[in-house]
Amino acid sequence: MKILVTVKEVAEAADDFEIDGTDIGEQYLEYDLNEWDDYAVEAAVQLSEAYDDVETVSVTIGPERSEETIRMALAKGVDRAIRVWDDDVAAADLDVAAKTRLLSAVVAEEEPDLVLSGVQAADDGFGATGVSLADEIGFDWAAVVNHLDTDDDLSTAHVHRELEGGIEELTDVDLPAVLTIQTGLNEPRYASLRGIRQAQSKEIAEFGLGDLGLDADAVASPIERTAMYEPETESDATYFDGSADEQAAQLADVLRTKGVVSE
Repeated sequence: MKILVTVKEVAEAADDFEIDGTDIGEQYLEYDLNEWDDYAVEAAVQLSEAYDDVETVSVTIGPERSEETIRMALAKGVDRAIRVWDDDVAAADLDVAAKTRLLSAVVAEEEPDLVLSGVQAADDGFGATGVSLADEIGFDWAAVVNHLDTDDDLSTAHVHRELEGGIEELTDVDLPAVLTIQTGLNEPRYASLRGIRQAQSKEIAEFGLGDLGLDADAVASPIERTAMYEPETESDATYFDGSADEQAAQLADVLRTKGVVSE
């Protein structure tokens, strides 16, 4: 059995930052493994530990800088990794459709039995790539999975899905399938020193568009970012000091002044 895990490097901006063109200045960004993907990695590694003959492979769309994040997944037990990037990908403003086309080409190359993806990414929060990928490759799927069991023959996944209103759904998904993993499914492990050392020798295969049978049209998007700016503050906040009774009296005065309440 082969499990493919999609892994994304996400950026977190410093509290104080400046905008450079249509992006936050690179010097104000710190990069890390996407939180939701960390749970997906742990789920894949746990399956590989529980069953024989399970290979885990991570795939990342990202520049050379992202290899530090990839090594973190490898250090936690992923067997090998794939990084998709070239000049055409770097020049593109990747949307969900473009990422789907890239990942589906990797699926065609690797032929996994199970694809695990984080529910969403911390930077854009779309929550669409995993489901879009399942539709593109024709796999069964389940989204927002917060509990996962499998049959002994790894033919079916028994999943709990988190629905709106605090409702949970228990459903069976036949493999091959795509599951998008919610935080709380497990407890992601810390990379051990031994795992970190081993990760340095594990394979990271680099694929460009040509290697996947694609061209620049695969990453073309009708969406274009035209500007980025910090919105101006449109209102001021008033802070009240004193005891609870004093603050309540000050608030009442403001509400009367604004005409919200009568005298």
